[in-house]
Amino acid sequence: MSPFLRIGFSHFEIDPGLAYHEEVLNPYCAVYMKEAVDTEKGQVYKQKKPTMYPPWSTTFDAHVHRGRIMHVMVKDRTAELKSEATVALDSLATRCKKENGKLEIWLELKPQGRMLMEARYYLEKNGDPESEREREGLFTLHQRRGAIKQAKVHVVKCHEFSATFFPQPTFCSVCKEFVWGLNKQGYQCRQCNAAIHKKCIDKVIAKCTGSAINSKETMIHKERFKIDMPHRFKVYNYKSPTFCEHCGTLLWGLAKQGLKCEECSMNVHHKCQKKVANLCGVNQKLMAEALAVIESKQQVRPTNLRYMKLCSLSEMPSTSSIVSSTIRASYGFLFVLRLLQVFLAELKRSGEFFAVKALKKDVVLMDDDVECTMVERRVLSLAWENPFLTHLYCTFQTKENLFFVMEYLNGGDLMFHIQNCHKFDLHRATFYAAEIICGLQFLHSKGIIYRDLKLDNVLLDLDGHIKIADFGMCKENMQDDVRTSTFCGTPDYIAPEILLGQKYNSSVDWWSFGVLLYEMLIGQSPFHGRDEEELFQSIRTDTPIYPNWLSKAAKDILIKLFVREPEERLGTKGNIRHHSFFSSTDWNALEQRQVPAPFTPTITSPSDCSNFDKEFINEKPRLSCADRTLINSVDQTMFRNFSFVNPGMVRIAAR
Repeated sequence: MSPFLRIGFSHFEIDPGLAYHEEVLNPYCAVYMKEAVDTEKGQVYKQKKPTMYPPWSTTFDAHVHRGRIMHVMVKDRTAELKSEATVALDSLATRCKKENGKLEIWLELKPQGRMLMEARYYLEKNGDPESEREREGLFTLHQRRGAIKQAKVHVVKCHEFSATFFPQPTFCSVCKEFVWGLNKQGYQCRQCNAAIHKKCIDKVIAKCTGSAINSKETMIHKERFKIDMPHRFKVYNYKSPTFCEHCGTLLWGLAKQGLKCEECSMNVHHKCQKKVANLCGVNQKLMAEALAVIESKQQVRPTNLRYMKLCSLSEMPSTSSIVSSTIRASYGFLFVLRLLQVFLAELKRSGEFFAVKALKKDVVLMDDDVECTMVERRVLSLAWENPFLTHLYCTFQTKENLFFVMEYLNGGDLMFHIQNCHKFDLHRATFYAAEIICGLQFLHSKGIIYRDLKLDNVLLDLDGHIKIADFGMCKENMQDDVRTSTFCGTPDYIAPEILLGQKYNSSVDWWSFGVLLYEMLIGQSPFHGRDEEELFQSIRTDTPIYPNWLSKAAKDILIKLFVREPEERLGTKGNIRHHSFFSSTDWNALEQRQVPAPFTPTITSPSDCSNFDKEFINEKPRLSCADRTLINSVDQTMFRNFSFVNPGMVRIAAR
């Protein structure tokens, strides 16, 4: 019998008295499993398995044997926080057995912080798939991986503002009032950290200083407005809670918490001193309003100006993401979490079942996600023309929510199925790959880049055929030689040209296809790293390992998909259908869904949901409440083109 622990981390706390507590944003956990190895210099611990990044409140399994330790590290997106602890798995297993197989403790981290850890002790028979899975190093496929997308950036006076969630009370640096609300309440500059209300973005008059008070931007501002009023900051002891008037957050500590200007009494963090513009005594809000009055009197053709403004907004990059993994902020990426709910609905008159995806309007607005949502709706409406894309029946809306009514695919996704069998046999992997190619090539023929191909986004229908789902990352109008540069995708699947900041086209989908095919055939990811920085370095430079048992054709197609020059990559160059890997594929029959699927999911009824992870189906079916204040102030015309009825839905309703 082989013992193993099922471990989960559900909560992280840090001492609020620490000076940089306010910097801890979106903490995430990295787990390194290390083995004791005897060397000439004594016993050392070496990592032999890929690093795991378990999302909070999920679990992972770790087999217990002598000399094995678990090194846990908590980081945040600023890369400032690095707290860690080391746990001997055999000692943890002993404690679990004493507590009737289950243990819940606070794991103390160094240099600060603690994490709530739960561990359960299990025994399994030797040779079980779980044991084989670990020996093959399948940690990276043991959990779902979320997608990321570059957040929309609003460039104002050289500031780079993006929607931000403030985890603590925060003041607006323009109007000096609290930034109230849920989700992403305001904007924060990625360069100088200035925090503002979304409504105050047009009142910003101070140019971004970046990190230097005498930066080029500050000098330009000085010449344009003839304002050069440096602050006279001095260290100050605050006797009551005080907020930084630049970044908006609390000044932490018991003494000498910050700096106060002797002239205008502005309060700032020590770290913010060099980021504050030379506007001592200037009220930005009042000055902006005065400038607006002057400009309004100078406008000769207001209609044309308004049209120009709308055009510039529509050309800004759209954003969307569903996130469970985090990327280091040193790459300049921001993350947005879209609150997503999917319901199983029955049409009473026919007894047919549908999947209804609900999006909260306030969250869509908070994430600057309106255009992205409209893109998803438009792509889904096209999907009806192809049998390998998830079909949309209709979309509708209420005052608070947006709804997508789609076909209910209860065969489970490829991630769910590969977790049960480690990897797919050659015939099964080839079948799925061929059907995925049909779906991808259809999207490309319509000028659409998919940009989020992964095991989680490929579903099975009741007959075992695939359906590509989730079009929130799509980019439209990418015909001919058009290129885009938005950073997006799921970390393990991101193409090297995206990481290098190059403009790209549909070539990125073929790189992701290569990663997915590798995972189906081999059972683990082709690129690895202890953290995202190393993972991205691996994607840019490493050559994947190809097992000896892999067929010659399989190895060859993977090598050609992992070509780092986009124009030379298979799929972009040459016809991928003609590769020897698909020599036995009847493409005409396949496109008509006439090729029998090698695997049929077990489905007991039209409403069966046993092929989905339990974490997705344990929630009670209810809509979460929206931010009423925000909803009441929403311009509903922003969603005027959302509602849509597919011709196929009309036929169903007429039955």
